[in-house]
Amino acid sequence: MKDLTDEELNELLSCIKLYYDYDLSGYARASLTRRVNRFLINTNIQKLPFLIEKLRSGDQNLFDHFLSELTVNVTEMFRDPSFYKALREHVIPKLNTYPHIKIWDAGCSTGEETYSLAILLKEEKVLKKSKIYATDINNRVLYTAKEGIYPLHLIQDYSKNYQKTGGSNDFADYYLAKYNNAIIDSEFKENIIFANHNLVSDSTFNEFNLIVCRNVMIYFQRELQEKVLQLFLNSLCMYGYLALGSKESLSLSKVRDHFEVVDAKDKIYRRIK
Repeated sequence: MKDLTDEELNELLSCIKLYYDYDLSGYARASLTRRVNRFLINTNIQKLPFLIEKLRSGDQNLFDHFLSELTVNVTEMFRDPSFYKALREHVIPKLNTYPHIKIWDAGCSTGEETYSLAILLKEEKVLKKSKIYATDINNRVLYTAKEGIYPLHLIQDYSKNYQKTGGSNDFADYYLAKYNNAIIDSEFKENIIFANHNLVSDSTFNEFNLIVCRNVMIYFQRELQEKVLQLFLNSLCMYGYLALGSKESLSLSKVRDHFEVVDAKDKIYRRIK
């Protein structure tokens, strides 16, 4: 299938903005083109005009499916274990000095990252005074996150990741194995609020001690990255922490002077002004 022209992609994005009020114009064009083409092939729609026609007819189920393909949901529990080890050693002890801890997991996808954070907080004995706000643009993945049910065959890798974070407990204590699934202990859900939030168009909704947004902005164009980073700055309390993905950085951002580097390797920053 040939690459979409700028004109074709603009027509698709205009349709989505007009009929569904989602602005995807700030997403990286190359990534969008690949994912649209893949969606056309996998759904056997084949041609872009047919997709646009269906979207204009108000097919919400098709749009939800389409949005799921466009937004990136590659995740696993304790992905990049050194990051969680850094949180355990450098961030959580500082957070523990607060009477209440508010955390925003932005772009939480299917919830593995969120539950990893909750497990870490429990082990460091701060979960009960913490509230994690886990958000995503995609209602389909949010449903999976709220359920907290994952294929059991993935747990072995998750357990290995967990051990590398400095975890000393039996990882099996945190889930119930039932049939071919692992069901996350309901204790963790008591301190998590899952909600839809669009980083492109929605505003700040709280003042947080820690914001985690990892491997989301790599799919944004520079202008949108700056907009989102400004949103995070406005959403952090003074001396709050911001954690980005391994390929993301504040080094070229307009907000960089507001932060100090806590861990350069694992991209953890602290707001200082």
